Amino acid sequence: MTPEVFIQKKAAEAIKAIYGTEVAETSLQVSVTRKEFEGDYTLVTFPLLKITRQAPDVTGNAIGEWLVANVPEISAFNSVKGFLNLSFSSVYWNEALSDIASSGATGQLPSTGKRIMVEFSSPNTNKPLHLGHIRNNLLGDSVSRILKACGNDVIKATLVNDRGVHICKSMYAWQKLFDGATPESTGKKGDHLVGDCYVAYAKMEKEHPEVLDDVHKMLVKWEEGDPEVRALWTMMNGWVFAGFDQTYKALGISFDKVDYEHDTYLLGKELVQKGLDMGVLVRDPDGSVWCDLTADGLDRKLVLRGDGTSVYITQDLGTAERRFAQYNLDSHVYVVGNEQDYHFQVLKLILGKLGFDWASRIYHLSYGMVELPEGKMKSREGTVVDADDLIQSMYEEAKKTSEESGKLADLSDSEKERLYHMIGLGALKYFIIKVDPKKTMLFNPKESIDFNGNTGPFIQYTHARICSILRKATVAYGAADAMGCEPSAKEVRLVKLLGLFPGKVAEAGAALSPAVIANYAYDLAKEFNQYYHDTPILKESDEAVLRYRLLLIDTLARTLRSAMGLLGIELPERM
Repeated sequence: MTPEVFIQKKAAEAIKAIYGTEVAETSLQVSVTRKEFEGDYTLVTFPLLKITRQAPDVTGNAIGEWLVANVPEISAFNSVKGFLNLSFSSVYWNEALSDIASSGATGQLPSTGKRIMVEFSSPNTNKPLHLGHIRNNLLGDSVSRILKACGNDVIKATLVNDRGVHICKSMYAWQKLFDGATPESTGKKGDHLVGDCYVAYAKMEKEHPEVLDDVHKMLVKWEEGDPEVRALWTMMNGWVFAGFDQTYKALGISFDKVDYEHDTYLLGKELVQKGLDMGVLVRDPDGSVWCDLTADGLDRKLVLRGDGTSVYITQDLGTAERRFAQYNLDSHVYVVGNEQDYHFQVLKLILGKLGFDWASRIYHLSYGMVELPEGKMKSREGTVVDADDLIQSMYEEAKKTSEESGKLADLSDSEKERLYHMIGLGALKYFIIKVDPKKTMLFNPKESIDFNGNTGPFIQYTHARICSILRKATVAYGAADAMGCEPSAKEVRLVKLLGLFPGKVAEAGAALSPAVIANYAYDLAKEFNQYYHDTPILKESDEAVLRYRLLLIDTLARTLRSAMGLLGIELPERM
């Protein structure tokens, strides 16, 4: 039971006892007390005046006096102009800690019975994954974890863009410039080799624009099923898929459902005919089909070319219809950069006009681009930050920083290697996820690996510090040890923060923002470190107090693991 619900329940009892009137608990307004007032939570008494027929302060004092006299969990109150500020007693905070410790501090919320698909990554097979893809993948994976913690059945999906003119450009360059090169012959990951082909093509087209005609002819052959073109396409895509899998594994990313554009690009044509029959879509004299969205504040949108071939939104219309029908989805979240805001506006509008009531339950998690100190990245010019290179550089930076600390001498080489990867990946993930998705972000690798400040390694080190204290403890402790002690102000502050975790999970799920969880974890770690510096834990001579403190920090460590786990970040026990 949250503090707000507890006060609603007890306040309703007080009103019935004092005024003989029953009120709905949920109708009572309760919030955290403002910092300038004394108290923990505040009950708004203005709406109650029609029941009490008394002045606001008289009403507040009457309810406050009853609560202090009859509810051991409430120790004090003050009534200020229609607001009743209530202070919890140590009884309440000890019960709260006991409940949190007993629950496992997972943040898991009750089942909603809803099924949600989250589509993310959705890369092109003409280049390796880069820093922009990393933000996409980390957001998609974390949002999926959070929505699952919110009690939903979540399906993680990706749509691989494995066909089209951009793919043919890499294929054409390989034929003309790469002399039969393979990942084995070059020693390169397959996605990197194909990415080299794409960059080489861009340079070739700049010098010889006429090659674009050859590329379009190759695309036509692909669509006609030409055996030679299809064989080349299959071989090069196979290289890329193998490369992607390695990168996904390094990032800890997986999918429940993988679709491929070559299977889905024809989907939607039946919907186009349905739209024509309904009068929602119109056919122009050249045979092309359009949806007029000018009344919706947009423009006319092409949904089928004059030659009958699909455009990208044709595929998305059909894929959405198939997914909602096949998986009985309650909603669908697309994790795609903000350069596609218009596309998803159009997608929802057209699906709604076609009569699909679930169109309103499509959500575009529109995130900002990732920039570097030197500016934006460009795939065609080969100026992107490669995902594999970045992951490796984060590992090397973590290794260097950890070795300089001199605290890992008694770890085996394999333990050190695992720790370096954990710290490097944790730094990368946290630095990206802590920024609100809607914001464009500047990525600075060196800043992200800092062991101080709002970083992944700071939180990882905090967890390792707690684990070190617990390893040294010589007394057993359990949830029952939360009772009977008088917690300090800092201990109450920690219990308050621990109690906020389920609400933060719900908030992050509603906002589709893992940043909520990241910054909660940082606040919790920061608060612990202040407590640690001011409070001698293992030196405590009173065994009951010692057991209380061990239970408190153990619960805190478990909460940190749960919170960071929602971000896909592991916390080490030693650093």
